[in-house]
Amino acid sequence: MQKLNAAEESWEILKQFLPDNLEQSAREHGALRRARGVGSADVLLRLILLHVAGGLSLEQSVVRARENGLVKISAVGLFKRLRSAGPWLTWITTELVKGLSKDWDDALWKGRPIRALDATDIEEPGATGTDWRLHYSIRLPQLSCDFLELTDVHAGAETLKRLPINEGDIVLCDRGYSHRAGVARVLAHKADVVVRLNSGCFPLEDAKGKPLSLVKLVAKLRVGKIGEWPVWFKHEGLRHRLRLCVLHKSHVATERARYKAEREARKKGEQVRPETLKLAAFVLVLTSLPSSWGRAALILELYRARWQVELAFKRLKQLLAAGHVPKTTDASSRAWLQAKIMTALLIEHMIHAGRFFSPWGYRLLRGETVASLQGSAG
Repeated sequence: MQKLNAAEESWEILKQFLPDNLEQSAREHGALRRARGVGSADVLLRLILLHVAGGLSLEQSVVRARENGLVKISAVGLFKRLRSAGPWLTWITTELVKGLSKDWDDALWKGRPIRALDATDIEEPGATGTDWRLHYSIRLPQLSCDFLELTDVHAGAETLKRLPINEGDIVLCDRGYSHRAGVARVLAHKADVVVRLNSGCFPLEDAKGKPLSLVKLVAKLRVGKIGEWPVWFKHEGLRHRLRLCVLHKSHVATERARYKAEREARKKGEQVRPETLKLAAFVLVLTSLPSSWGRAALILELYRARWQVELAFKRLKQLLAAGHVPKTTDASSRAWLQAKIMTALLIEHMIHAGRFFSPWGYRLLRGETVASLQGSAG
């Protein structure tokens, strides 16, 4: 009886979730320029996953690979391979994101796509500040990634201009994305936005075009009560109408928010604005969704769902140990992070497949959506 090689069988199953043309893409993106030592894309990717996903050091990874008869390579050799594989790993993650979006098509989820966007900082060893920033969008309620971008700290501003927008999208984001240019771009694509208001970066007007005093507007709102007002903003000569949905926080939450605002101002050597302290008593959310879509209470509940992208970051950093980069060069750091992100996306693919289909271990058809299969059956 032939002995079962569990590692080989597991790899064949995992490959079902990876793009088809790994060999060609690895050569096109410079990951396999020299075949010495590592002769195929399969072997290279398995080596990288041993190190990054398996949590092994470079030395431990090459020993494990040699013992399993995978390849004989030095730790330095693996480091060089990883460093040059960054563009290829970026391509793989992009293809995995496309696959997640395809798996969750309209055959499974009716209605408009709801997307939660945010960014998280990732530091290298010994750094005094942020070195990398991951921009990440997930679909709700599927919790599947539909966009990601990895930037360095200098090019990593949080902005809605990064996110590819499709008509009908509903984008949820926090106050870091509260900029008129980004919101105007979403509206220009016939999509909608639900964004936490940053009053210092997003001046609002009333119906007559006069500057709006938010403090006066919400002054009569009591604790636990919800208010809603039509507001306008201007950008590049155009005037846009939004809804401002407001919740008065509890006294405890208000004091906590004021303390945080004062602490952040002290760190920057600035004085907190009196308006900021007064508005800290409120949750202020802007939306372009019309009243027919839902009342202010529903908009505020929808905004709360944005927290799911924060939880995705926690899972990525804690479960996959991606919150601190153990590399010393830009190329190796980027490649290591891309491999971590690729691992997270592979896990998402497997979870989604296992949630709906019998867990026999592999997929029968690749590159097909439920909608396309239903169409062919007809």
